[in-house]
Amino acid sequence: MTAASGVKKVLIVGGGFSGMTAAIEFQRAGFQVDLVEIDPNWRSYGAGISLHGATMRVMQRIGIFERYLKVGAATHGLEMRSPVDDSIIVSIPTLSVGEGLPGGGGVLRPVLAELMRDAVRATDTTVRLGHTFSSMQDGPDGVRVAFTNGQSATYGLVVGADGLYSAVRKVAFPDAPAPRYMGQAVWRAVVPRPKGVDRPVMWISGKLKAGLNLVSDTEVYLFLMENRATNDFVDPCTFVDTLSDLLGNFPSPILSGVRAGLGAESRIIFRPLEQFLLPRPWHRGRIVLIGDAVHATTPHLAAGACIGVEDAVVLAECVAQSDSLTQALDTFQDRRWERCRMVVENSGRLGEIEVAGGDQQEHAQIMQVSMKALAEAI
Repeated sequence: MTAASGVKKVLIVGGGFSGMTAAIEFQRAGFQVDLVEIDPNWRSYGAGISLHGATMRVMQRIGIFERYLKVGAATHGLEMRSPVDDSIIVSIPTLSVGEGLPGGGGVLRPVLAELMRDAVRATDTTVRLGHTFSSMQDGPDGVRVAFTNGQSATYGLVVGADGLYSAVRKVAFPDAPAPRYMGQAVWRAVVPRPKGVDRPVMWISGKLKAGLNLVSDTEVYLFLMENRATNDFVDPCTFVDTLSDLLGNFPSPILSGVRAGLGAESRIIFRPLEQFLLPRPWHRGRIVLIGDAVHATTPHLAAGACIGVEDAVVLAECVAQSDSLTQALDTFQDRRWERCRMVVENSGRLGEIEVAGGDQQEHAQIMQVSMKALAEAI
């Protein structure tokens, strides 16, 4: 297919959630699609991932939602609880974005990645693993791309879906600002599901925030955010003891039980939190950025993956329907800017409130407003 925009062949750099969704959407729209992923095993690292109903909407669109329900969790609403006795302080509703879709949910990150890899493999997408590009030259007839395996090809469109430290962004926007460390870090782990936890739950104790979300019938995803003035290395050998000490700040019976069960099998991960929002434009010539490559958010709204996969849907739709590629990329940017800006900036504000020990009412209000906005159509 050659779209009205003149694009026939699309290269997607990066095989994460955004890149995989883009491959599925472009290929189903009739484009020739190559996806290049530097990891030869196409792995997805991490513990659990919390999902919005809006993410479920995309999962339904790309055909993996029914399979997801068999391996992940579907939930409605979330609760803020007392860090002392687990009493409910406030319940925040999550809105359904479509018939049969829950307000939210969670799943192990590698499990979701496998569902999406299977969906990519079910298309005619050419997946190239274990290498990436070495150079890109954008010209009037396309982007000439040389790969690290010695091959080369020309594409009507290159999609940079290669994450926070995007190599494609360095080519298209060499003067782009660097990601900003936010003064917080997050600990994540996978633990057995405590009795009485049937939806996402959060606790705030001083300047620490912890939470649980279901990722299957038997397991939950634990996260804990702490303030760290500097982005320093933490030895993985200390992960269990450090996370256990942090959880000790919560007398909560539920979290005390989680703490007692921590061990080497808990799949603990530590990550400093960084934020990035590229000022417009998000495209240069025939090269465009999506996902964390253009708007990396902290996890306070659990919406980073959500807005990334939405990018892929909107981009493919715009390129397939527009009369020119420039028009398509401008329309994509216009449709995505405000929603993605809201997620990045509201997430950052939630982090600022937590770092400062600020107004919890403002914190809850931002959560409610943001969830309502995320339920709106894209």
